[in-house]
Amino acid sequence: MNVRLIQTRNNYLNMTSFFRRLGHRQMSVQAAVQPKRSGNSQNIVLVDGVRTPFLTSGTSYSNLMPHELARHSLLSLLQKSKINKELVDYIVYGSVIQEVKTSNIGREAALAAGFSDKTPAHTVTMACISSNAAITTGMGLIATNTYDVIVAGGVEFMSDVPIRHSRKMRALMLKANKAKTLGQRLSLLSTFRPGFLAPELPAVAEFSSGETMGHSADRLASAFNVTRKEQDDYALRSHTLAKKAQENGYFTDLVPFKVQGVDQVVDKDNGIRVSSPESLAKLRPAFVKPYGTITAANASFLSDGASACLIMTEEKAKQLGLKPKAFLRDFLYVSQDPVNQLLLGPAYGIPKLLKKAGITLKDVDTWEIHEAFAGQIVANLKALDSDWFCKTYLGLNEKVGAVDLTKWNNWGGSLSIGHPFAATGVRLCMHTANRLVREDGKLGVVAACAAGGQGVAMLIERYPGASAD
Repeated sequence: MNVRLIQTRNNYLNMTSFFRRLGHRQMSVQAAVQPKRSGNSQNIVLVDGVRTPFLTSGTSYSNLMPHELARHSLLSLLQKSKINKELVDYIVYGSVIQEVKTSNIGREAALAAGFSDKTPAHTVTMACISSNAAITTGMGLIATNTYDVIVAGGVEFMSDVPIRHSRKMRALMLKANKAKTLGQRLSLLSTFRPGFLAPELPAVAEFSSGETMGHSADRLASAFNVTRKEQDDYALRSHTLAKKAQENGYFTDLVPFKVQGVDQVVDKDNGIRVSSPESLAKLRPAFVKPYGTITAANASFLSDGASACLIMTEEKAKQLGLKPKAFLRDFLYVSQDPVNQLLLGPAYGIPKLLKKAGITLKDVDTWEIHEAFAGQIVANLKALDSDWFCKTYLGLNEKVGAVDLTKWNNWGGSLSIGHPFAATGVRLCMHTANRLVREDGKLGVVAACAAGGQGVAMLIERYPGASAD
């Protein structure tokens, strides 16, 4: 009997020990799979950024490939920031009109620039806000504690865009590739028609509407009663301010490029041209003829260029001994009707951003807004200052108000500097950061419209002790 009691007691103790161990193991497993929570309270900073000179398409960059432009921006960023490329965790790059040979141009440019083949990279596309999308993707990767150090940028190369055979010709060629006998090939050849040789040219047009952006801009300008003179005056303002900033050496994000086969070093944007009001008034409409108001002079031009920037947490920057330019405080994206409101991204995005951040127009010290067309810019300004638009489309009780133009695009914009689609977002952020220093401001807003009726708005804050170098 005593033996049985001892055995029972031992069994009980063994079972108790077992269940304790089991419970401990289960708790350990639960603790291991519990994801690390992020309060998204980290300060994400823009350390620095660079861009190649933005050039009119068909000029000094014309014999390059787009990944070579991107490579130069990546190498220049490493040189300027003095960061070891092995510390870069991830690369996000934007591109709109993609070279088919380098479809993931972020990866190809990174490899060409000597980044480790262990450094992941992907390419995003969101029309004119592609490098904004690259930056905010990087912000998300940092906020979720996925990575610490991100390079974001964009490249556009309009000097050499993909031109395809017609669809009928492509279908014929694919079938011919599969034909095994001479008879099959001859049979296919008999279906060929000369019209098959007509190429498919890329167009800056909306797929959903088939309308070019210039036509949309003309209609938008008409809807907001933007006159031809208002547009020409704004275009002249953009070129004049850009020329002044260029001469004053304010474009410190620009890095010279020695292009193989070109004698002189490319060291400045080549689209800045200060004209006279009289010469601008003589130009004929470019899209809606003969009554349209959009001309070659008050619209942005096709451009080549690349940009890149370095972002990370403030804590990481301090660990690496880096001095950031600015805090990347907030952002959001908007979408609206891609036909009648294609270019109103800033008018939709800015009020939402201000509300989200709890600030007003008066709190903003610098505005950097993408200039697709002068008419688009003036229309957005009028929309923000319109009770009818703000009540009808934004659901506000009153208009947002009139923006102080002494704080608006003071170094020119896409109309004058150039607009390589996917590279512009980084330029907007860098000009905001550097202007905040030179103009002694605290908060800056970046906003842009994009194809598909989309837009972005970002809030940037000057970093204490930042320089504009």
